[in-house]
Amino acid sequence: MKTALVGCLLAMFALYARGQDLDKPLLLVASHELQGPYHHTALLVVPLQGRHVGFILNRATDLKLGTLFPDHAPSAKVADPVYLGGPEHVNEIFAIVPRNPGEPSLRLFGELFLTSQAKLVDQIIEQTPNDARYFAGFVGWQPGELAAELEAGWWYVADPDPALVFSKDTGAMWESLMKQLGKRVVPLKGLRET
Repeated sequence: MKTALVGCLLAMFALYARGQDLDKPLLLVASHELQGPYHHTALLVVPLQGRHVGFILNRATDLKLGTLFPDHAPSAKVADPVYLGGPEHVNEIFAIVPRNPGEPSLRLFGELFLTSQAKLVDQIIEQTPNDARYFAGFVGWQPGELAAELEAGWWYVADPDPALVFSKDTGAMWESLMKQLGKRVVPLKGLRET
């Protein structure tokens, strides 16, 4: 009986994952089962040319832009730390801003825009240093990879919220999102959430 119930629940989740609209921005919240570098993370994910790119929202580093770029005096004005956006292109800084910074930039959703073009990032730092969130690197998925991860149950999905991108306290973001999604936060390894 228990095996049949678990099988039924897994089948229902697989149908739910397949039903996700992967052609729009998403908020991904890591399930308890997801271990490694994405354990207890929340990601903003957007489709891009048949693939998906995302940024880990709750991995603040101990580094500030002023430390990374000591020869660029305006970087010292950025108060928040740099966030680890993901393992790809970690030597590149990405800026997410709440308005169009000009070209080249990518509209993520609503009024959120992304750029990694050095001249434009410098301009943002010089003109509005604390209106952006700065990420080192990003997460990338090849075609079909994100759908497979959703089907495997690695992520819970929600609509993205611009406020999460600029949240000042990201330390408890994962736990808070799990509670909002109706998932029980279980600290002991091996226990499953409800």
